[in-house]
Amino acid sequence: MVATGDTQTGAPRQVPSPRGQDLTELDAWWRAANYLSAGQIYLLDNPLLREPLAPEHLKPRLLGHWGTVPGLTLTYAHLNRVIREHASDVLFVAGPGHGAAALNAAAWLEGTYSECFPEVPQDEEGMRRLFRRFSFPGGVPSHASPHVPGSIHEGGELGYALAHATGAALDKPGLVVACVIGDGEAETGPLAASWQAPAFLHPAKDGAVLPILHLNGYKIANPTVLSRLPREDLRSVVRGLGWEPIEVEGTDPEAVHESYAAALDECVERIAEGQRPLVLLRTLKGWTGPVRRDGEPVEGTWRAHQVPLPAVRRDARQLVALEEWLRSYRPGELFDPEGAPVPAVARNCPERGLRMSANPLAHGLVQRGLRLPEVAAHALDVPRPGVRTAESTRALGRYLRDAMRLNRGRRNLLLFSPDEHASNRLDAVFEVTGRRWRLPVEPGDDHLSGDGRVFEVLSEHLCQGWLEGYLLTGGHGLFSCYEAFAHIVDSMVAQHAKWLVTAGEMPWRRPIPSLNYLLTSHVWRQDHNGASHQDPGFIDHILSKRAEVTRVYLPPDANCLLHVADHCLRSRGLVNVIVAGKQPEVQYLDADAARAHCERGFGLWEWASTDGAEPPDVVLACAGDVPTQESLAAVGVLRELVPDLRIRFVNVVDLTRLPVPRRHPHGVPDRDYTAVFPSDTPVIFAFHGYPWLIHELTYNRPNHDHVHVRGFSEHGGTTTPFDTCVQNSIDRFHLALAALERIPRLAGRLGTLRQRLLDRLDHHHDHIRRTGEDLPEIRDWTWSG
Repeated sequence: MVATGDTQTGAPRQVPSPRGQDLTELDAWWRAANYLSAGQIYLLDNPLLREPLAPEHLKPRLLGHWGTVPGLTLTYAHLNRVIREHASDVLFVAGPGHGAAALNAAAWLEGTYSECFPEVPQDEEGMRRLFRRFSFPGGVPSHASPHVPGSIHEGGELGYALAHATGAALDKPGLVVACVIGDGEAETGPLAASWQAPAFLHPAKDGAVLPILHLNGYKIANPTVLSRLPREDLRSVVRGLGWEPIEVEGTDPEAVHESYAAALDECVERIAEGQRPLVLLRTLKGWTGPVRRDGEPVEGTWRAHQVPLPAVRRDARQLVALEEWLRSYRPGELFDPEGAPVPAVARNCPERGLRMSANPLAHGLVQRGLRLPEVAAHALDVPRPGVRTAESTRALGRYLRDAMRLNRGRRNLLLFSPDEHASNRLDAVFEVTGRRWRLPVEPGDDHLSGDGRVFEVLSEHLCQGWLEGYLLTGGHGLFSCYEAFAHIVDSMVAQHAKWLVTAGEMPWRRPIPSLNYLLTSHVWRQDHNGASHQDPGFIDHILSKRAEVTRVYLPPDANCLLHVADHCLRSRGLVNVIVAGKQPEVQYLDADAARAHCERGFGLWEWASTDGAEPPDVVLACAGDVPTQESLAAVGVLRELVPDLRIRFVNVVDLTRLPVPRRHPHGVPDRDYTAVFPSDTPVIFAFHGYPWLIHELTYNRPNHDHVHVRGFSEHGGTTTPFDTCVQNSIDRFHLALAALERIPRLAGRLGTLRQRLLDRLDHHHDHIRRTGEDLPEIRDWTWSG
């Protein structure tokens, strides 16, 4: 321990203990990991301090977070002892992912880092490269990104560590997921909800989650709430949520090592008995680092959070203090003359198959193939377009029921929803499984099961976090959610998409099953709930992310929904968003036509078009189930008003077909695009979401200036379904008027045609305010051909 501005110095002392050599070597491993972590933050060269430290040995920009590192390395060292003694299968989740230097150090000491990155061997040159690449251009980030062997959780945005750990434990009996939670992260809403995991984890059929709440007392600049709570209050909180606290505390390494070893031994025993232990770890923030700097305390305060000695290149006192700090770990005892860990350090690492940094679950190497039913067996009978009505998501529910049945023995498919599974018409699944529930069951409860495969909890954060943890460790799943409230997990899916992109660049990581969303109860059928439930912007958010990992699908009917869902569940390494309504709606395509249409992603519906072999006067395009219905109805209106009008009807299922190929890998060449959307022809595009997204997607396309989009424009409230369309100008009458206004040969008749359409809108307006429901010809519309 070192101080600048004062003369106080010291070092962690050798640890004699009743456990003897075990804890002495464990302490050596801990010192080695701390040395390597500090070196990553500071050093460009001179990794073993073979010469006095000089400014040219230091990085010009000091980036990293020291404060959490000693707690992470301490925990890692003690878990290694448990693994060695019990042959435990342990997955490590670091909630303080900004302490990635600790995880890099652990992986390097275990040899995994050099296996994943052969250019960083276990020697002096490898150590120099490990230091240099950390938080450095062309190197690796300061968080536990996919670059870190053994990581499934980056920890850049705080709040999701325990949810990821819980998801990772599902369907993995025998696995222990050790999850370090910083006391700053514990203040977030998602983490606070995550303590409810014992209400859902099965003690025999799932793995065990071992939370380690590290109470080092401070965030970036403030104390943490849980560290200042009365201790019995904190114990009562975690006990009330189903955890049994075991406490470890101290500032003396010898005492802490003894206490932590005993605590983890007790955890192992309790887990074997089906209990839920939790470690409350109280150690100093920045422990073993500088004690003071320029007369102010550092160790044990918020000043240790990031770089405790920030001016080492220009302040001689800080440079001296840094060298004293690094030498306090006695690196000459920890690394041999070539720079490799000495045997006393290496012996604290588990055997190859049990290293946490090489756990195959973390790298996507353990996946159980998903069996899926034939789509054709679940397809609706559609004898001709537009005459049958059905609930599309109910058909999907039957498909998911059979998928669940096919994978019952494999235990590799889970469904997640915030208390909306039945509401979203997916309740056929309850014929073969139930809702997971480990708390008491009372009369009248519906389909609760201690081993259920449907997870319902009224937290989108938990649904997302559990599913991500499950996918990251090889499982498959689907998250169904009300469309407007998918925004609750905007930042979570952004983090996951970034993870997928980077993980795809690591050859030692295998692509994981895709993150699949079903957004239903969507904007066009929230007339009863009103404006608070009307927001289709989640798809905008998704398509703002890297194109190689994002897909958005808007199936117009049940058979298209089945094909899209089947495709998404079979995919790897993607974020797939499916938007489909749950209300009764007109069906258009039979099984074969739906399959062909979904494979193309977009195309002409000849049965709804009137252009034949002639150039069209106008293209009516649509994406989304309600926009499809209104666009088809607009064809009927236009045929009634102008029988000789040449209309081309185009439906888009896969939005990512619209951009040019250089912007998205699903984009089609311009020649294929213009075969559907001819140059110089007006396109009236009825879109499910915000209009600007279509303009953005088609910006580089020929004919972009002739694309006129109607979509949600934030006009809504409590009204009728059709009136929501009218308020946003995507109803059949506004679409027809938009088409007529852009056909030059109709200019002389436009005034009369416009008035006829406006009269029909007035009739609609008067009717709904008199009766409270839509006109029968609107409500009961079907395609007349």
